[in-house]
Amino acid sequence: MENINTEVHNAYEIIKDGGIILYPTDTVWGIGCDATNEEAIKKIYALKKRVESKSMIILMNSERMIYNVFKEVPEVAWQILDLSENPTTLILDNPRNVAKNIIAADNTLGVRLVTDPFCFKLMERMKKPLVSTSANISGILSPTSFKDISPEIINGVDYVVNLHKDKVCKNPSTIIKLGLNMQVKVIRK
Repeated sequence: MENINTEVHNAYEIIKDGGIILYPTDTVWGIGCDATNEEAIKKIYALKKRVESKSMIILMNSERMIYNVFKEVPEVAWQILDLSENPTTLILDNPRNVAKNIIAADNTLGVRLVTDPFCFKLMERMKKPLVSTSANISGILSPTSFKDISPEIINGVDYVVNLHKDKVCKNPSTIIKLGLNMQVKVIRK
């Protein structure tokens, strides 16, 4: 029987010691760690065989957490989140209080506010944002279910969350870039 509280506890124990986890998100299965831990983020880049200049996104569970990372959040960001029917990642300018190696070269960072119970409770316990990147080697298609994740990824993480292993996800999040200059650009629908 899947127990969300046990899984939150187990994942938290790994993350607080700088480990990386494989976990179900509100969209696809993700690889994650503490978004403030530069060494843990390096482990994810290495596992994915991904260049560090290609940034990852972070998940957050509250407006307060967003304001801790972004001093300025364009008003349109809240409108987009309120109107979105699907999980939506916003790329915002000038992040702070996160590891430097997760921030894109143009000083932006993708964030998604999640209500998924596991992710929400884990961040509540961590009191920090959670890195989220698809559970695949860079350049290979993102898996749509746990059974599609390569053994290299499964064996390369410190902990695999034992929830929703039968869930199939066809759609990653919508990605919208919002500049402080009020420019809005849809990156992925």
